[in-house]
Amino acid sequence: MITVGALIGSVELGMIYAILALGVFLSFRTLNTPDLTVDGSIVTGAAASAMLCTLGVHPVLALVAAFIGGACAGAVTALLNTKLKIQALLAGILVMLGVYSINLRIMGNKANLPLMKSETLYTKAEELFPSQWAKLLVGAIVLVVVIAIFFFFLKTRMGFALRATGDNEEMVRAAGISSDNMKLLGLSVSNGFVGLAGGLLAQYQGYCDIGMGVGMVVIGLASVIIGEVIFGTSNLLRRLIAVALGAIVYRLILAVALNLGMQATDMKLVSAVIVVIALSMGVLGESFSARKKKRGAKNA
Repeated sequence: MITVGALIGSVELGMIYAILALGVFLSFRTLNTPDLTVDGSIVTGAAASAMLCTLGVHPVLALVAAFIGGACAGAVTALLNTKLKIQALLAGILVMLGVYSINLRIMGNKANLPLMKSETLYTKAEELFPSQWAKLLVGAIVLVVVIAIFFFFLKTRMGFALRATGDNEEMVRAAGISSDNMKLLGLSVSNGFVGLAGGLLAQYQGYCDIGMGVGMVVIGLASVIIGEVIFGTSNLLRRLIAVALGAIVYRLILAVALNLGMQATDMKLVSAVIVVIALSMGVLGESFSARKKKRGAKNA
């Protein structure tokens, strides 16, 4: 039986991954661009946040730096795609590879950077809230703020232009809007929030590791797809909340899998299986509906 502590821990991590998922949602769903920069930009955010915390910088400023670091990685991917005409998928892979060395430099050429003796957002929160709820409350507050930012940003004129670019790039150009600028903005903001998630994750875990970004794009996609399938996509606000809840559900599924005896080393496989199941649910649902209609027609 899964413990209450494990459930709370899963929700705490889920709220951090929800910010990652919202970043992936912006590139994958809104811009309709497969962006693999995520695996590198989340480590950039974590490295920037961890290093600044070890230097005694305020944790909130460290998170701002994490956002900027992630946004820079996304901007490079967008420029490679729009100015050098490199395919978006390949541009993301190139930046993900190149940023690995940059992340090591940020971390002082160390593969692991501990934060045990440094102040983080979570240690500061324990001074304000009961220690057992501090991490949960910090995650909830940050997530609500991020969802609000996404909602109001995507409702602005620029946000509508960004959404239109993903739907129909030619129409956007015909309207006199630069689709290249929209891609630059979208991928920068997307990876900025991924970097923010990385910064929060480093402060939550108490360390930053150079290999922590492996498979993060899969986690983001899984969260987006699970959220959309389970909670629906009737309007923008519901869609954003669904993506966030999808990340929490994803973490809970992993917690249950671990509790059932799965090895921690099998979690990447479990993640891949979850994505496959979530992706196939839509197809299976359509097939089931089609069969039901045929049976109804025969009975009539």
